[in-house]
Amino acid sequence: MTQPAESVEAMRDGLGAVGYLAGESTVLVSFLAARLGKPVLVEGPAGVGKTELAKALSRATERKLIRLQCYEGLDEAKALYEWNYRKQLLRIQAEAAGAGWEAVQEDIFGPEFLLSRPLLQAIEDESPVVLLIDEIDKTDQEFEAMLLEVLSDFQISIPELGVIEAQSRPLVLLTSNNTRELTEALKRRCLYLWLDYPDVERELEIVRLHAPELSETVARKLVEVVHMIRGLDLKKPPSIAESIDWARALLMLGADDIDASVFQRTMSIIVKHRTDLDVVAERVGVKLSDGVLGKLGTG
Repeated sequence: MTQPAESVEAMRDGLGAVGYLAGESTVLVSFLAARLGKPVLVEGPAGVGKTELAKALSRATERKLIRLQCYEGLDEAKALYEWNYRKQLLRIQAEAAGAGWEAVQEDIFGPEFLLSRPLLQAIEDESPVVLLIDEIDKTDQEFEAMLLEVLSDFQISIPELGVIEAQSRPLVLLTSNNTRELTEALKRRCLYLWLDYPDVERELEIVRLHAPELSETVARKLVEVVHMIRGLDLKKPPSIAESIDWARALLMLGADDIDASVFQRTMSIIVKHRTDLDVVAERVGVKLSDGVLGKLGTG
């Protein structure tokens, strides 16, 4: 799918073909983003497949994925570009002694001295790319303001070189775990998609897609247990990826059921905090020992 999908159904098929089972709203927003050239802001809890959506779109559209991982304190030098000061210094030292500063200055602020970071790489690339700006909520509002030129006009202004415009418009996804409110200016420039944990039937489809050898009975019990765990008050609920990891682990162990013993030995695959382990062992392990799963999210 080197060209944008011609229909919503084609987008759904394309994502499904690369192993991403997308819901109706996800497919629609992905289709509109590709056709309209609009960035997408994808919000939702950690572990629901926001980053994986960008990877799937990259595979489905056969575009290179360029990823900017955000963190507190991220600045323009790491996101946009910076000058190769060491190389500039070597050029200055190599210049003839009689060369004037103006001649040297013009020489050292050329493209060959520029170190491109993810945002500039996405703009400069001659082929269409998928640009993933991951966990934008970890940055500050000043960084968001810097992004506006990229998201609005798909260009970057470099004082020494001028304006660099996109060779081809990238498909941009910004993800957020919703840890802080993003600015209205950023949201106005984006389509919006909220991703949440899938229901039991959809997650069962996902697990079966990635671990098809797992029996239907074990796969369903696995998903029900995961949903029960997500209903507890935990520091980190299990992600979809961890559900898949657990399914593959059970296959490797040859487990034909998830009883209290199997759960006790393998629950660290889906539970990653010490205090959470105690809570889950007490609340879920007891139900498995009794042979009763109970309703999702109940105590």
